[in-house]
Amino acid sequence: MNVYDHIDANNRRTFLILCAFPGALFVLLYLVCLLTAKTGVPFFIEWGARYLIRAKDAAFLEWASGQAKAFPNVNTLQMGFGLTLAIYPWMLLAAFLWIVVSYRLGGEMILRMAQARPVIFEENRELYRLVENTAIMAGLPTPKIYLLNDESLNAFATGRRPENASLALTKGIIEKLSKIELQGVIAHELAHIGNRDTRLMTLTVSGIGCFTFFGELLFRGRGRVQVLSFLLGFVCLVFGYVVAPILRFALSRRREYQADATAAKITHDPESLARALEKIVKNPRVEVLDGSPMVGNLCIADPAEYSVITKFTARLYATHPPVEDRVRALRDMSQSAAAGERKPLGRVIG
Repeated sequence: MNVYDHIDANNRRTFLILCAFPGALFVLLYLVCLLTAKTGVPFFIEWGARYLIRAKDAAFLEWASGQAKAFPNVNTLQMGFGLTLAIYPWMLLAAFLWIVVSYRLGGEMILRMAQARPVIFEENRELYRLVENTAIMAGLPTPKIYLLNDESLNAFATGRRPENASLALTKGIIEKLSKIELQGVIAHELAHIGNRDTRLMTLTVSGIGCFTFFGELLFRGRGRVQVLSFLLGFVCLVFGYVVAPILRFALSRRREYQADATAAKITHDPESLARALEKIVKNPRVEVLDGSPMVGNLCIADPAEYSVITKFTARLYATHPPVEDRVRALRDMSQSAAAGERKPLGRVIG
């Protein structure tokens, strides 16, 4: 599979994710509305009034009880479907508007969340030339270069198109990797740009961020709408924290293998990228990204720090395959090239 096949495959994934998100949202909303109708809307209203709102207002409790008794005894499937059709278009419209704005401004938002600052040519000419020449080797425009003031080893790329892409590198990865290893990392991030992975991840981050934001907002509803706010907030949070990450996992994990393989083709040196990954995995944590796990998904290695308890869950939802598997795949490429008497060039153009 060549780079153009990767681009076509990721275009198809982009289409799939655009279809899967609203489809999964509809199913989740319908199940919650059906459960509400099945257990009895009257029960849900009174339960919400008493235990979710913790209302002390007797007049409000009387209103909730009246609303409960007033509900007609209709078919639960029809009621669940009716509630879904009443709510779903508004949720979809809000998500669409959010995603459009986030997609247009996603790259800038991600860089601000990472507290990345632009690097000027006079500040680090060697780095600029390395990025520029690696981009030429990849057949891509030179991305804007940003620096994260962190001693860890990590990097990520963002941008809707190669023409407006950005490359962010930590201070530690620039200082602690050799030039040839750093070129492998840069080639990996350029591969994400060239394969249009950055566009796919911007859509994913925007979509998931939309539902987690609105879910937390709706939980703060006040007054007589709080029961409905809780229902919608529950749907948004379950979708944002449980369903959507599963979709993202299903569509995105192979991206890292593809980017590693493409980087090896760009530099003709899979071994250098393998060595870089072995160093990166020892210190990938970027503190500023602790509160932004969606941005962390863009990095070459997971930058989050996990406890023993959360490590297992994180592995289930990980968008990156284990680094040891990636290193093994790269070394298999290197051995295959050697067996075919196509030795890696092992050189840096910079």
